[in-house]
Amino acid sequence: MVHDIEEKDKICDCCGHELHKIGEDSCEQLDFIPAQIKVIEHIRPKYSCRSCEQQGTTVQIKIAPVPASPIPKSFATASLLSQIITSKYQYALPLYRQESLFKQYGIELSRKTMSSWMLCITPLLMPIYNRLHTLQLKQPVIHGDETPLKVINEDKQTCYMWVYCTGTDSPDANNIEDKNKPPNSVLYDYQNSRAGRCANDYLQGFNGYLQVDGYAGYEQTNATLAGCWAHARRKFIEAQTVQVKGKTGKADWAINHIQKLCRIEQDIKNKTAEEKQHIREAQSKPLLDQFKIWLDKSALHVPPKSAIGKAIGYSIRQWLKLNRFIESGHINIDNNRAERAIKPFVIGRKNWMFSNTKNGAEASAVLYSLIETAKANGLIPFNYLKHLLEQLPNKPEDIDHLLPWNVALT
Repeated sequence: MVHDIEEKDKICDCCGHELHKIGEDSCEQLDFIPAQIKVIEHIRPKYSCRSCEQQGTTVQIKIAPVPASPIPKSFATASLLSQIITSKYQYALPLYRQESLFKQYGIELSRKTMSSWMLCITPLLMPIYNRLHTLQLKQPVIHGDETPLKVINEDKQTCYMWVYCTGTDSPDANNIEDKNKPPNSVLYDYQNSRAGRCANDYLQGFNGYLQVDGYAGYEQTNATLAGCWAHARRKFIEAQTVQVKGKTGKADWAINHIQKLCRIEQDIKNKTAEEKQHIREAQSKPLLDQFKIWLDKSALHVPPKSAIGKAIGYSIRQWLKLNRFIESGHINIDNNRAERAIKPFVIGRKNWMFSNTKNGAEASAVLYSLIETAKANGLIPFNYLKHLLEQLPNKPEDIDHLLPWNVALT
């Protein structure tokens, strides 16, 4: 938009000569264009043989096949479904709020209808989820965590959503070319229990490294457990808060020592797995040996039920697992990867609060998985889901090219 002065003003006020353009000033504003909703009518002409009609023989009618659709005989397109899915599972907008939003555009779309759509498309997307699951179990390290979930029609009052991750939560976190770098995946698994068998069933005999917190249920798996230094540090921070103000205690020493380990990890975050392992052996292992000596000595001089006693006891009990990150460059020093991955679900749960049925919770697990895995691989979830819902109805058996790291979408 050009805002020019009038022609009569393009004259010099002093001498009356014509003014000439010497430049321009510009500024930008951001304009918002509301979403558009279109009704797409599919017309399929029918054809028959007039000669056969006149002769009274069997008339053959030809018509183009019905276009493939994510939900057969439904008016929901791939883009509409993607919008509803991302609104709820990426941006935590419950279906009843979306119902109100659609009403503003003059569209009567009930939450019940949208909920049934979520259940209908889950079987279509399951092959992608299952393929991601299969590939995840082939990775050297998996991060795990779990969080409560209320399901109305389940027998148990509290159910759980488990999450399992590989790689990083950002496609730009490691710019070093590493052929052995695990792919970024985030998969949720709904279970009506927190029992260790749930993790064991999901992992299906996985015997690599499983990085988790100190929950004992993971002991039932065949994996080699790796501990989380963020959890250990958290215990000492809790002990630090109950110290006498203004005085330095054992908790301060422990926190400072753990910080030294974390600084080493910060320095090597862009290294390959082999380089990380070599540096950890040289720099982190001596610090761990010092910390273990301090733990054993301090445990003899503090009450075990005190805050500092509990922090020291936790580190001693978890010591073997806390040292595991030295064994492989693929292991992280903490389990923040899984804790960050579970956060989108926790945020959404605060808004929609519960699932009605087991099928609804399982559908949520699949949809959250595809959204978070798309994000971890640098894709816009809306575009990725739309792409899946357009492609899968045509060739549901051909899926490897649809995996997030094999798709390039603008």
